Amino acid sequence: MNSNKSKLVHKIYDKELVRRVVDLAKKIGSDEIVAVVGHLKEQVQEVLGDEVQYAFQEELLGTGHAVMQAKKYFEGKKGKVVILYGDVPIIRPETLKNLISKSIKNKEYATLLTAIYENPTGYGRIIRDEGGNIKGIVEEKDADPLQKKHIKEINSGIYCFDIEELFRAIDKIKPNNAQGEYYLTDVIRIMNDEGLKTGAVIVEDNTEILGVNDRAQLELLTRVLRMRINSFHMKKGVTIEDAQTTYIYDDVRIGKDTVIHPNTIIKSGVTIGEDCEIGPNAFIREGCKIGNHVKVGNCVELKKTKIADHTKVPHLTYLGDCEVGSDCNIGCGTITCNYTPNKEKFKTKIGDNCFVGSNVNFVAPVKIGNDVLVAAGSTITEDVPDGKLAIARERQVVKEQKKKK
Repeated sequence: MNSNKSKLVHKIYDKELVRRVVDLAKKIGSDEIVAVVGHLKEQVQEVLGDEVQYAFQEELLGTGHAVMQAKKYFEGKKGKVVILYGDVPIIRPETLKNLISKSIKNKEYATLLTAIYENPTGYGRIIRDEGGNIKGIVEEKDADPLQKKHIKEINSGIYCFDIEELFRAIDKIKPNNAQGEYYLTDVIRIMNDEGLKTGAVIVEDNTEILGVNDRAQLELLTRVLRMRINSFHMKKGVTIEDAQTTYIYDDVRIGKDTVIHPNTIIKSGVTIGEDCEIGPNAFIREGCKIGNHVKVGNCVELKKTKIADHTKVPHLTYLGDCEVGSDCNIGCGTITCNYTPNKEKFKTKIGDNCFVGSNVNFVAPVKIGNDVLVAAGSTITEDVPDGKLAIARERQVVKEQKKKK
């Protein structure tokens, strides 16, 4: 990554790679999560805190060696353990649930997530017998020319193991390979030699198993996730005019018949109602809830703002820590001054059926009643009762200009 930061704390859509993987583990119903950490482990621990248990790998001696470090957490336990990678962050939860389900249903001691690649260079190859059963996995550097040429099925590195058999087999692996490492893949061979049933699930979408090793791959995964999320919303009835320039983060809810114009960013946790118009060039940040039939127009930024039905915020506006009622019009250049030099934040509340003229500043905390008209160019520092007209600006003065010599 050419970075002072651990690869695992680099972000896709404001969420660290390792955070995405831990969230994935939670979504599939994990009872316990163990993070095996090594280089720059303090940065990973700062992100994950006490949500997981930690195993420390002081020497980088391969994937099998990494799993060995977590053995103490699984002693005496039964059931299934899923092995994930901190730099493979965009697997769908449904894919892993299928992996676990097949492992349990077919009584497999090891179930692999595999993929079919036309060009499998760089990946470990799946070795099957004539009946299709998995005999083992051969790494790229240890594969012979025929294996490299003819085997298209590759190992993703994602597994579902029987806990007891995994750690019994892992004690038997040796670093007898070109890299001098303990390969987790050797566990499959050991289980096969002992007659234990193994199997695989072939992933339907190969992009799910993409990993991150550099900034270019980080951008690629961001692009894949962007298109996946945008496609999800379009299938739900949202019009996205330009999916290439629209960034909708995780966990956003958008009602049907809403139109998203180009160059729009909608961050996590935002809710948008039906039949809204968003953008272009809108930036909707965390904590926003937008009702039905709302317009959020060109160059509008919202943060922790609630907007009720049939309200328009057409352009060039910032609303932060704000509540706006229904049937309002917020004029161009309006801002809420919600942030003080002491780093305190205060709220602005605007009632129903209000008209706010252009270039208005609301200095929070301030409350605007229903049916209020706020004159253009006003700086509002005091509450305004229902049905009133608020004007807060100096009288215009016109003077003669000094003549140039």
